[in-house]
Amino acid sequence: MSSPGPIGVFDSGIGGLSVWREIVRRLPTEDTIYLADQAHIPYGSRSLAEVREFSEAITRFLLGQGVQAIVLACNTASGAALSYLRERFPDVPFVGLEPAVKPATAHTHSGVIGVIATPGTFHADRFANLIQRYSGDVTVLSQTCPGLVEAVESGQLDTPDTDALLCACLAPLIEAGIDQLVLGCTHYPFLRPAIERLVGEDVSVIDPAPAVARQTGRVIQHSAETHQAHHTFYTSGNPVPFTEMVGTLVQVNADSWFDYRAVQWLDGQLLDRPT
Repeated sequence: MSSPGPIGVFDSGIGGLSVWREIVRRLPTEDTIYLADQAHIPYGSRSLAEVREFSEAITRFLLGQGVQAIVLACNTASGAALSYLRERFPDVPFVGLEPAVKPATAHTHSGVIGVIATPGTFHADRFANLIQRYSGDVTVLSQTCPGLVEAVESGQLDTPDTDALLCACLAPLIEAGIDQLVLGCTHYPFLRPAIERLVGEDVSVIDPAPAVARQTGRVIQHSAETHQAHHTFYTSGNPVPFTEMVGTLVQVNADSWFDYRAVQWLDGQLLDRPT
């Protein structure tokens, strides 16, 4: 019996690897294809229409690689394009992200929660709908964090400059008395140790990646036979630093095959390019 195909995962950059690693932990024998659209990073400051166009082109590329399902490992892309992609490709299982407002509001004792994300995530209708559905009497504070995505992309995970960015982002939320902090961008879990140090032990930090991995396991067709997983990583940016950052941010499983490739944008489409 042939394999049902790999799981496709995409983000504007390397942040979606925080979701990818949870998928691989939960589904260790499934093949994956990860695509980082670093030519257009960051998505969070772009228009929703632009992000929708990128997401559709990336979907077409991944489907051309034979994926059986696609995970939008990007809150901005999910907010801008998830509903559109489901309408455009009705036979494709899509899994998206949304800030974990529901569990945060369910577990708060102070009645104040914080969400840190990009402007694109906050501007999408999906976020407004989340607040309407789940906030109730809870105060939900939204905070953008300029510079954090770029810090993660450049590997600046534990530096004085990154700490300064985090302090500026988190200070208003801490002063307001939050006891739950939602990570609304997939880049931010790579800064979790610093975030937890700054907010203190009385604030719970919520990463939606494990829930996304569980949902991915529910929608895919699992391989009939256990085999050595094959993971392919694409970038539309510079493949050399990208390959180095993948090795830095996620533990490479010696029982899996890893392959690194490059793609380029041409007339609104993604094409393979020599590395």
